[in-house]
Amino acid sequence: MRGQVLGVDRDGREGRIAGDDGQRYWFQPDDWSDRIGPSVGAQVDFETSNGRALRIYHVPGTAALRPANDDRHPRPRKDKIAAILFAFFLGTLGIHRFYLGRAGSGIVMLLLTCTVVGLLVTGVWALIDAIRYLVMDNEEFHHRYG
Repeated sequence: MRGQVLGVDRDGREGRIAGDDGQRYWFQPDDWSDRIGPSVGAQVDFETSNGRALRIYHVPGTAALRPANDDRHPRPRKDKIAAILFAFFLGTLGIHRFYLGRAGSGIVMLLLTCTVVGLLVTGVWALIDAIRYLVMDNEEFHHRYG
């Protein structure tokens, strides 16, 4: 059966799915068969037994509205202007990448900066990042980077 995740209680022990048949089904974390887990608004495929949703999978190609546990661990919003300034002025060191939570590429940029050729590469890379952030609309920026 197909349905949509309505919500998960605050302690994460139980949630509800609205089935396409108009019924509501409850589930527990152990009922999820994929590693993504529940998120409000997610389209799911599941089996039922006595009002319970079992073997729940996300429907491929669909996106959830927000993760179910977002209110417990909210991510701070990243400032677009700060990211642009970091990329432009400190970009060769990868500071803007660390700021946006991309530590892996930040470390690569930092290590590349230690060489002359790498300094040229990271300079161009940082300038491209600054321009990308500048032309990216706010909604897309916050969707990608929080």
